[in-house]
Amino acid sequence: MTATENADGRTRRRLDELARRRAELAAQATERGAGRQHAKGKLTARERIDLLLDPDSFTELDALARHRCHNYGMEEQRPYGDGVVTGYGTIDGRKVCVYAQDFTVLGGSLGEVFGEKIIKVLDLAIRTGCPVIGINDSGGARIQEGVVSLAYYAELVKRHVAASGVIPQISLIIGPCAGGAVYAPATTDLVVMVEDISHMFVTGPDVLQAVTGQTVGMEELGGAHRHNAVSGAAHYMAADEKDAFDYVRMVLGHLPSNNMGDTPVFAPTAARELTEADRALDTLIPDRTAESYDMMRVVNAVIDDGELTQFHQLFAPNVICGLARVEGHSVGVVANQPTHLAGALDIDASEKAARFIRFCDAFHVPVLTFVDVPGFLTSMEQERDGIIRRGAKLIYAYCEATVPMVTVITRKAYGGGYGVMGSKHLGIDVNLAWPTAEIAVMGGESAVRIIHRQDIRQAEDPEETRERLVSEYTETMCTPYVAAERGYVDAVIMPHETRAQVATALDTLRDKRMTRLPRKHGNIPL
Repeated sequence: MTATENADGRTRRRLDELARRRAELAAQATERGAGRQHAKGKLTARERIDLLLDPDSFTELDALARHRCHNYGMEEQRPYGDGVVTGYGTIDGRKVCVYAQDFTVLGGSLGEVFGEKIIKVLDLAIRTGCPVIGINDSGGARIQEGVVSLAYYAELVKRHVAASGVIPQISLIIGPCAGGAVYAPATTDLVVMVEDISHMFVTGPDVLQAVTGQTVGMEELGGAHRHNAVSGAAHYMAADEKDAFDYVRMVLGHLPSNNMGDTPVFAPTAARELTEADRALDTLIPDRTAESYDMMRVVNAVIDDGELTQFHQLFAPNVICGLARVEGHSVGVVANQPTHLAGALDIDASEKAARFIRFCDAFHVPVLTFVDVPGFLTSMEQERDGIIRRGAKLIYAYCEATVPMVTVITRKAYGGGYGVMGSKHLGIDVNLAWPTAEIAVMGGESAVRIIHRQDIRQAEDPEETRERLVSEYTETMCTPYVAAERGYVDAVIMPHETRAQVATALDTLRDKRMTRLPRKHGNIPL
């Protein structure tokens, strides 16, 4: 037998070995519980990746990796892939890295090789400057591997922190995510949960009952609704897995691949000529200042096709946050919502808006703010829970941002609420106001009660006097023209002009450049 024939034989044997391992992997994927996943209303790891990415775009990494643990009989079950599928592919033709925990393999538990695989794909995403998407469905740390499992949770968080503000990082919770596992998703930019399927908590119901005596179900403790509407730990609650993946694709469509890139640009969907939606804004603001209206009508009239991809829609609804486009360019929208708490700022709303502004600033997305704010919410609970420290996050975020920023004041801009909601004094580039804007320390009723207390008490007709004084104060002080005289408002515009004025301002600011004082980092009031 010649050397060439020997070489050919070795090659064939190696090819046969690869085919055998791949067949084993395929059989393993079929046998290990896809049916159980489907019975729970859940997809398998590879089905999820296929649904998320463009068709036939996924390239898997480390499919043949196996754990090296020999404790507690683990040497007898060494499945390929070790419970997590990693690799890269495309979404709308743009490169992304992805990992999906596989609950059908050892409960999706994290061990050494499992952790190494995720770290490897995170490092690849950082080196190549592309977004990374993690699909979490895991029973937690692999007990048989002991402290090694805990170490890799910390290693994962370290990578996420290193990538923060460099590449977009998105976490989907589609199953259990408990204990130390929750902190990796918590450090990413966006957390998506699926109704009735997702659960996330530091301490599970059984441990909670053993330690505190409290009995609580998984949904109440850490379900999708709990984290979307109450804790704010999640940004979107999907109706099902397809909805979750569609939402992720929409968000990525507004973002650059990394902090050195530009956001995708689409062709404008409408000309600047007046539309019926524009004209409707002229009659939107009620005559009575105590009467509410839906700020979404303003937002939808200004952005392309009225399409806003909201963040935290169920959490702190007194502030609206979301991504949209203006003449084809991405923009982040922050707006008070008068239909909830009259649009007043509270702790949750302040933190929600602050985080969103910092997210936009990290990825070069301009910030468009719509203001109708009576101030900060007044209550003993808010003061006790730290409205000063936590409300300061919002003003800090505006001050720190270097992206183009435009503010439109539609009605109330009172007191501290005026100052923190994108006022000119924070470095906002263009500030616009409607004629209905009321920019003052406080509303007429409150101001008159303080300034003219004696006059009202001594008047022959106190009620008539009060009404007259309120009218005088409102006409002279609660108007946008006082602020415009000082340059705090760049222009007072008709409501129907808003879309065109905003588009012009953002177009002018497209090449905005700012430099900061040299520093390691600021110290935001956390």
